[in-house]
Amino acid sequence: SPETFAARLWGDCYLDPATRTFQKKASKCDNSAGTVKRTFVAFILEPLYKMYTACLGEEEGDAEKTLRSVGVLLSRDQLRSSARPLLRAAFRRFFGPSTGFVDMVVRHIPSPAAASKGKVARCYTGPLDSAPAKAMAKCDPRAPFVMHCVKLYAATDGQSFSAFGRIYSGVIKPGDRVKVLGEAYSPDDDEDMAFATVSAVSIPRGRRRTDVSMARAGNWVMLDGIDANIAKTATIVSADSGAFGESSDEEDGIQIFAPLKFPQAGGEAVMKLAVEPLNPAELPKMVEGLRRITKSYPMAKTRVEESGEHVLFGTGELYLDCVMHDLRHVFSDIEVKVSDPVVAFRETVVETSSLKCFAETANKRNKLTMIAEPLDDGLAEQLEAGKVNLNWDKKKLGRFFQTKYEWDLLSSRSVWAFGSSPTHGTNILMDDTLPSEVDKSMLNMCKSSIVQGFQWATREGPLCEEPVRGSKLKILDAVLADKPIHRGGGQVIPTARKTVHSSILTATPRLMEPVYRVQLQCPGDIVDAIQPVLAKRRGHIVQDKPIPGSPLYSVKAFLPVIDSFGFETDVRTFTQGQAMVYSVFDHWAVVPGDPMDRSIVLHPLEPSPPQHLAREFLVKTRRRKGLSEDVTITKFFDQAMRDQLAEDSMNDF
Repeated sequence: SPETFAARLWGDCYLDPATRTFQKKASKCDNSAGTVKRTFVAFILEPLYKMYTACLGEEEGDAEKTLRSVGVLLSRDQLRSSARPLLRAAFRRFFGPSTGFVDMVVRHIPSPAAASKGKVARCYTGPLDSAPAKAMAKCDPRAPFVMHCVKLYAATDGQSFSAFGRIYSGVIKPGDRVKVLGEAYSPDDDEDMAFATVSAVSIPRGRRRTDVSMARAGNWVMLDGIDANIAKTATIVSADSGAFGESSDEEDGIQIFAPLKFPQAGGEAVMKLAVEPLNPAELPKMVEGLRRITKSYPMAKTRVEESGEHVLFGTGELYLDCVMHDLRHVFSDIEVKVSDPVVAFRETVVETSSLKCFAETANKRNKLTMIAEPLDDGLAEQLEAGKVNLNWDKKKLGRFFQTKYEWDLLSSRSVWAFGSSPTHGTNILMDDTLPSEVDKSMLNMCKSSIVQGFQWATREGPLCEEPVRGSKLKILDAVLADKPIHRGGGQVIPTARKTVHSSILTATPRLMEPVYRVQLQCPGDIVDAIQPVLAKRRGHIVQDKPIPGSPLYSVKAFLPVIDSFGFETDVRTFTQGQAMVYSVFDHWAVVPGDPMDRSIVLHPLEPSPPQHLAREFLVKTRRRKGLSEDVTITKFFDQAMRDQLAEDSMNDF
């Protein structure tokens, strides 16, 4: 049967011409007329080679005879055509209609109606028993319109974008008025929401698109005219009176789809460039170009430092090279100067604070006391991946920390906030005060201000204003004014920030650097030769194994991102092009050395030994950001705190 014959077209399978039976070895077949070839070669490749040769090099009569022998019958006009049309016609007759891709999609990919329930459960942030979630799970075209925009595609002029996404419910037409819900939208805070009118609806088809007058639930579509308020992804809903969220019923309230994450690409942009226009008068054009870059590239980010420089974040050298090409030639059409590429750092602590750190508000009526500790191993990664949610009830949240990290009951139920991101922050703020010492009701009234100060502090750490990672901040005591006017946000937020920073500085602060996971493919005899190239850049090999069915080896290594610039070129040169390199961000690692050690002398144009690297990174990062060369004591410690430090012989700060 065709099925059994198709199964024998792969692997070591030979057809014996004498007995017409299949054998696993050519030596068991009758080779008197020549060596028997594998079935794939005999029945697939050789007929294709004959057809290709006949179409390109033979006369019309010979070509017709050859093609007829494999069952391909063509008309005289087709046989007399040039090579490309002749090949296309011959192979179309030989293989039949080109439906392979469509057949595979139909067979293996579930229909929108069948897949919607799982997609909503994975991506939608609202309750799954709400009216919008139920309508989207059914892919209901009669329900109000909801679409998840996942990508923005630039127009040919680079000035506007088309929003590409999947319709989960309802119908969309050109001229419809919609609400664009950004990534920061929530029912309680609708600041990241805007109204827009759809100017065109189209179906993407490879390089082209087909304009349509209407699109129903289940379709992937592109909408024009709504991109002005979309940063990267968005939830698009109808703005009509009967739409979700327009009624007073809370069950009809719409929430957003979760922003996209890219764990296969490392999940984080850790390489950065400082950019500025060659002509300062063109700064507004460059800023607008950077805004379009963040729309077009899912993992690109931009930031303006306090020094005024514009910083562009990407995942690697090639990524940033593509970004800079588009910035110069597609989105802004200006000349741009770039700095040498550097990397993003993180700040952390490796010990518990050596003393209780406190700070008073400007009006001297409030006082906060905290200490910092390192987080448990692996907890920062769990928080970053969103595996913990503060919206869980206290019992579930407490059970998570108790069972996985052996926290005590009181600590596990005292988590106030994550920082710097409220949902995926890698730092924890805890209320470790006792009801007998602190007025809990008054403290809870100031909770939002303390949390804001904590998140501000962890967004810009005390060492070099880089985000803090893997730290646990405990509130030990709080003295608060009786009158609300004396403990407002203007008083408490800066004080909370200063207390967090001083707690980190007294807990043996360290810098963390990003590390690439490097995958190399190379012949086995040059695996040992790659080790010196990695070692010169502080990298190391962790695994090498042969790739089955090939003479190549797969080598896995770790390499600090700051030492990875030019690594691929070095490897290709060193191995004469025999090694292929693939690198992706993997994890954060503590930089060797103490960044606060003032006894270290840095010599210009000389490589620093490993134990001096943390100090070098700190000083150079602060210089680049326009900060003073060293961490100043007066910025983070009150006079009373400095006096206590002096008493405890810790004036080395």
